[in-house]
Amino acid sequence: MNATAPVKTGFRRGLLFDTGDLPRIRANLRAARFNTLWREMSTMDQATDSNAAAETAFLEKEMRFTNHVSHMVRANAVLERAAFNYAMHGDTGQLALARLALRRVCDYPKWDLFLEGGRSVIGLQRAPEASIAVACALDWLGEALTPEEIARAEQCLADKGAAACYTTLYGMKYPDRVQGWTVDPEEEYTAKFDLARWPVILNSTNLKTVPIAGLGIAACWLHGRHPQAAQWLALARSSARAFVEMFHPDGSYDEGPMYWSYTASHLAFFAEILHRTLGVDDRALINYPGTIRYALAMSLPTAGRPVVPPASQRRAHVPYAVLEPAHDIVNFGDSGVNLDTSLAAWVARVHRDPLAQHVAQQVGVIKSHWGAIWYDPELPAAAPGADQLDRRLDNEWVVARTGWAAADGVLAFRSGGPCNHEHADRNSIIFKAYGERLLHDPLRAGYSPMLERWKLRQTGAHTAVLVDGKGHQYHDGREGTNASWAWARIIAWQTGRDWVAVTSDATEAYALVQKDITRVWRTALFLKPDVLVLLDQVRLAGAARPVQLRYQVYNDDRAGRVVAGENSFGITRPAATLSAIVRATGSLSVRTGQLDLPADEGVFPFAEVESAAATEHEVLTLATAQVAGGEHGRLAAVRDGEGWRIQGAHNGRKYDVRLRPGADGIPTPVMG
Repeated sequence: MNATAPVKTGFRRGLLFDTGDLPRIRANLRAARFNTLWREMSTMDQATDSNAAAETAFLEKEMRFTNHVSHMVRANAVLERAAFNYAMHGDTGQLALARLALRRVCDYPKWDLFLEGGRSVIGLQRAPEASIAVACALDWLGEALTPEEIARAEQCLADKGAAACYTTLYGMKYPDRVQGWTVDPEEEYTAKFDLARWPVILNSTNLKTVPIAGLGIAACWLHGRHPQAAQWLALARSSARAFVEMFHPDGSYDEGPMYWSYTASHLAFFAEILHRTLGVDDRALINYPGTIRYALAMSLPTAGRPVVPPASQRRAHVPYAVLEPAHDIVNFGDSGVNLDTSLAAWVARVHRDPLAQHVAQQVGVIKSHWGAIWYDPELPAAAPGADQLDRRLDNEWVVARTGWAAADGVLAFRSGGPCNHEHADRNSIIFKAYGERLLHDPLRAGYSPMLERWKLRQTGAHTAVLVDGKGHQYHDGREGTNASWAWARIIAWQTGRDWVAVTSDATEAYALVQKDITRVWRTALFLKPDVLVLLDQVRLAGAARPVQLRYQVYNDDRAGRVVAGENSFGITRPAATLSAIVRATGSLSVRTGQLDLPADEGVFPFAEVESAAATEHEVLTLATAQVAGGEHGRLAAVRDGEGWRIQGAHNGRKYDVRLRPGADGIPTPVMG
């Protein structure tokens, strides 16, 4: 165990906390809610001492200045965590590690792997992360650093950090003045992307907010002491104000929960430091209380044990994260596998929002030490009310649920428009009940088209519709994970006491691939808590063609099974099962299959329903969910004039529901 330095008791106002906040933050780190952070931050056990030795060896002997993708990420993380750990505990071993990491980060000749015009470094992630880590380290290590260490770190913060972030944001603001962004030819970077349009593309993605935060914190730290600090601050603030348009009025964010947390937390981080250091209040640029409600809507807790991806899948440009079922999410696009709600603690403090306090205490996981800094256990909390159960978000995503426990039923429906980190998933759904994902959306898709896991981005990998085996429009990935042109739009939305109905029109997206497609509608009727009705309607103006409906099985843990019957299929998971019957206006066939990926990437099974070649297709899927070992009820679906009728019982509840086309042709539920 390392010696502990005496903790100074004099008052000091820091970037994110004052000395008077230390007892509260230390207590937070020891609370059960923060146990994941505590395991990473604590210096009170032998395992962490071993980790410190490993990090020291990495910094001294293994780190390469031509590797920013992983080596600089690690160095920045070691610096920020060791400095924070020292501030919390006064551990001299962590101080030594932080000083070493600070020196080695400053040793990097360039703080990022991209260049402007082949000369100037542009800071997209590494330079902003280094700027944040170095500024925080200067704050948290304070007088433990020598004047020489401080001077060098501040010089690097200005010349390698702020300058690179400024070049990035300037290029995004004035893309016509950019000479061209390229990967540094000295960098160990294997992905091949066309960067020609990146100043335009990335201007509306999460990758803008990190240089905003990096430039902003550098400007705040050097304010009044560096001749360019005021100019840096002006660009950081104007860039933040421009970016907030990427958040919808209700706080929803198109790139999904993982990128929402990354994006909104960096904006809040900058706003908090700006307010604390200069008294400028930009802490309400976006609807922060609303954005916490968006995170709450994206929560999808399930049952079971954590799922660790196999080592064979550890490669660049594929997320490699352990799925913690209790923190699972609605993972449309590249949304990740776990919900980070660190930001909720800040929103609860700054906006005095009891629901945000509840989220900070109960929902998702606190991954960042920023959450431990911000969390105040004395603030009141309020659990979500019925108004949060059924959400049609402003970005046209729908989430309807019975509650937030693992056993509760949830339907998530992906309508809406294109965005960075999207998949070809319009009108796809996720259905969860009794602790299991029963209709699934793929996890950990590849970020490079050179990878087999890029296929997980395609329509055929989702619980969605194919027309003659083809999905809707998507790009080829040459520019990265940027947006497509594919739109779907909600054309009907109804809620009742214990049901939700939504119809989405994805015709435009599919017609970009097959021009004679004139209708692709999907209606989802969720009869809470465990009955789902899907009605898919496809119309063609040209030759008759078949339509396929795929129903994806969650199998990352190799515990998913699917079987096909005559006009039926079933999905089995350890804690629950799904039983479905399928009816149509034409002839049907049902089969099982799996996605075309190598075995070391996993097995991705699905059920597929095919409606035989025609110019008009109408397919109704009636599915019930049940706990493992339980019997499914008897429900029937029959044609009823121009609509459909569902009758029967399941889990003690009787149903008599009609789906009838209205004057506009949109299916409308009528409850018997």
